[in-house]
Amino acid sequence: MQETILSVGIDIGTSTTQLIFSRLTIENLASNYTVPRISIVNKEVIYRSGIHFTPLKSQTEIDAVKVKDIIRDEYRRAGIKPEDLQTGAVIITGETARKQNANTVLESLSDMAGDFVVATAGPDLESVLSAKGAGADKISEEKREVVANLDIGGGTSNIAFFQKGNLKGTCCLDIGGRLIKVENGKISYIFPSIQELADRHQIRIRVGDRADENVLYRVCEYMAQQLAMALYIEEPDEFHSRLYTNQGKPLAREPKVQAVTFSGGVAECMLHEEGDVFRYGDIGVLLARAVNRCSAFRKVKIYPAAETIRATVVGAGTHTTDVSGSTISYSRDKLPIKNIPVMKLTEEEESDGEEMKTAIRRGISLYESQGDTEQIAIAFSGRYHTSFSQIQELARLVVEGADSIIRGPYPLILVIENDIAKVLGNAIRVLLEGKKDVICIDGIHTRNGDYIDIGEPVAEGHVVPVVTKTLIFNS
Repeated sequence: MQETILSVGIDIGTSTTQLIFSRLTIENLASNYTVPRISIVNKEVIYRSGIHFTPLKSQTEIDAVKVKDIIRDEYRRAGIKPEDLQTGAVIITGETARKQNANTVLESLSDMAGDFVVATAGPDLESVLSAKGAGADKISEEKREVVANLDIGGGTSNIAFFQKGNLKGTCCLDIGGRLIKVENGKISYIFPSIQELADRHQIRIRVGDRADENVLYRVCEYMAQQLAMALYIEEPDEFHSRLYTNQGKPLAREPKVQAVTFSGGVAECMLHEEGDVFRYGDIGVLLARAVNRCSAFRKVKIYPAAETIRATVVGAGTHTTDVSGSTISYSRDKLPIKNIPVMKLTEEEESDGEEMKTAIRRGISLYESQGDTEQIAIAFSGRYHTSFSQIQELARLVVEGADSIIRGPYPLILVIENDIAKVLGNAIRVLLEGKKDVICIDGIHTRNGDYIDIGEPVAEGHVVPVVTKTLIFNS
């Protein structure tokens, strides 16, 4: 039996705010004699909003009232009311996520359509969202190549790369189309590190100067070159490390990137270079031209992205409701919990003990905001640790890998496919001497990037209901 639900995705980015309404068809693919397994069998985008400049009160504050007015007006244009929607996501991305009142804006919007998946996407997580929206993960799987997506927006360039469909790393640079702004033919704003980049190459630009197309294009050429350095298509220079957002880390050199896709507002401009180069009040069109003409990118294959400016818009979440296995371990007073992002380990990572520990740390780092670890769930199959001694070893690996969560205020949440949650949860509690709340559930299949709700225990406390919210990326 099929069921149709409506979802909305709202992306409030550095440059633009936009939304998408989607019609999702879900179907139970399990037989009559097994536990229901509901999957998405069709997705149709039924409305794409206009592209609106994100309204700001100042360089440090989002105009929450105007943002909500934009969203409310697009609902009206689409002929859709908040009560028509079953699910959705509001994502604040890029430089906008660093504004002082970002969380206030999220809260003001989340009441417009019931239980949204609500998240402020840090730069690494945004890299993953935009790359999946662009289809880089699927291309890497289909072509059996290492594919990187560069999401070049207004304030940042988010990069994620994939090998055979699996995420291998992310990074974020302070390179974007609105890092130099132009008003009335004059430069009105220059981001500090871009000023340094220009000075380093003896290009004189100052706020108040006439916006000279040729001079600003030279700056954009060096910005494009820095993007190529981030992929090691060109060797990074000594200035390169200064361009990473929040002093972030670069990508690993291996596996070597073989192909790229481009998304973001600048990628959209790459398709339409002609016309007034300052029509958006910034250097986005010039940066697009520089990336298009950058000789370094000719060293790798370039695939068209499934989406460009809309890559990060998430047509959010169909609900897949499961009941956890009967051998679970949990802290009752911590339930229910909602909208927890899932970090899923690959089987390759899980099968090697030290790699598993490293992968847990690397995955957790994607969900750090301003140095603090957000609440997440760590998911894996559990099929490589089934004996008592192996589960004890697994408990040690999890505790060592998830040390930043254990030091933080949130419970340690583990979601496992195999039937080992109770033993593993007890083993972890012993290692932690009962000083940390642990929620360990099994019988649940998730994917990297899902969100889960874990309800209050049922059936005399033997099981907990789990709702998996799958983020549906454009394809």
